Amino acid sequence: RGRPLVALKLATTLDGRIATRSGESRWISGEPARAAVHALRAEYDAVLIGAGTAVADDPDLGCRLPGLDEDSPVRVVADRRLRTPLTHKLVREAERRPSWFLVGADAEADRRRAFAEAGVEPIETALDAAGQIDLADALGHLARRGVTRLLCEGGAQIAAALLRADLVDRLYLFQAGTVLGGDGHAAVAPFGISRLASAPRFVPVAFRSAGLDRVEVWRRDR
Repeated sequence: RGRPLVALKLATTLDGRIATRSGESRWISGEPARAAVHALRAEYDAVLIGAGTAVADDPDLGCRLPGLDEDSPVRVVADRRLRTPLTHKLVREAERRPSWFLVGADAEADRRRAFAEAGVEPIETALDAAGQIDLADALGHLARRGVTRLLCEGGAQIAAALLRADLVDRLYLFQAGTVLGGDGHAAVAPFGISRLASAPRFVPVAFRSAGLDRVEVWRRDR
């Protein structure tokens, strides 16, 4: 199929929220669930996030468990205009752990140069009809670089884009026993589904507990 297997990881409340209305999100999931995510990363070649998550959370995206640091995946950020600060870990630590940034042709040359000097590899991709990174094209670039298994950890916009493009093969849902209500931030942004027949469907694979949280694994029903 010319692309990696794509898994989407969502960590939500019982009502599908990832942050309060003020944007507070640390931590919705408990420590055992977060440890399970670190172990999950070790099973994938690369982990993908959007620019919004990179800017807001300054994540490390490594496997912070004893003995698994060397199994940390390549970090991939869909950041069309390279707006992630140079001081963030994904850029600052790129010499120690690979970071690839998916960029558009309109990314400024000075920013590309600064990121490259920090050790980041900018990968120019096509843009979709909305002017965002074309994820199908991006997955092709990743496959040509040897990525066979990709874990996406959000945020809401990139999760919606992958689902809308029917690119999600597996879904990991980490669900905490908390309710935030409709003014909390949704795990998946709107992506234009008006008929149930058009909605992506998944079938259950496994369910288990991680501390007080529930972990569900689903695969695409094709």
